[in-house]
Amino acid sequence: MRARRLIAAAGVAALGLCSLTACGKSAPDVAAYVGDTSWSIARVDELYDDVQAKYGEAVRQDAARAGATPSPEQLRASVTRQDVLNLLVSLELGKRVAAEKNIQVPDEVGPEQLQQALGVPATAEYTRLWGEWVDVLQTLNRQLPPAELSDDAVMAVYGAIAKTGAIESGMTVDQVRQAFGDGGFVRSASAVSAALQDEAERADASVNPRYGQVGVPSFVNSAQGLVFYSLPYINHDGPVTDISTPEPAAPADGETAGGTAG
Repeated sequence: MRARRLIAAAGVAALGLCSLTACGKSAPDVAAYVGDTSWSIARVDELYDDVQAKYGEAVRQDAARAGATPSPEQLRASVTRQDVLNLLVSLELGKRVAAEKNIQVPDEVGPEQLQQALGVPATAEYTRLWGEWVDVLQTLNRQLPPAELSDDAVMAVYGAIAKTGAIESGMTVDQVRQAFGDGGFVRSASAVSAALQDEAERADASVNPRYGQVGVPSFVNSAQGLVFYSLPYINHDGPVTDISTPEPAAPADGETAGGTAG
């Protein structure tokens, strides 16, 4: 697959999923449900631990070749348990949207193509799942009708990217629209977001309140390379600000609940 096709994609959003108890699903060892599919907290931890172990080993090997000793902080990947759950839920919802619309998703992106941008070795299952997600995301970006975006929606995308430091903060709507050009990636992202939110509602999706608001993994190209970010849920009219979500528990192991650290 050509690199251009990979870096041209952008996805969005944070889905408003009800808590397990609010949805009548209260198994304490379950991280999230999407229809009949569920992921245990142990499964999320397994994927997270796998990332940390393989990332740490890769850092140790690189440091050994340079005759250096990495610090404990350098041995930790920026991926959080929240990132893992975001990916699992989004991938399931995206596959359901594609199946419901009879959209075929080609197998184009492998973990080797993503490991450098993600900063996670290709051998980690998290990286492999990201490859599946990029295939789904790019296919939906191409197949779903682009959404018409309001100024609020455009600024929501801008705000999420600005938080990563990849674009100047404090810009006006007109400046952002000029910077985004025709805004094609924003319109596609909004359309995907709306489709995933609709599917989450149909599937009675729910998340354990120990996690934060579920975000759909997102990325966009910049002069510095791929920028990974996460947005509030956006529908065809703009950002949704009144979605009821559980208060997240205190992050464990020094993590920050939300998206991948930029």
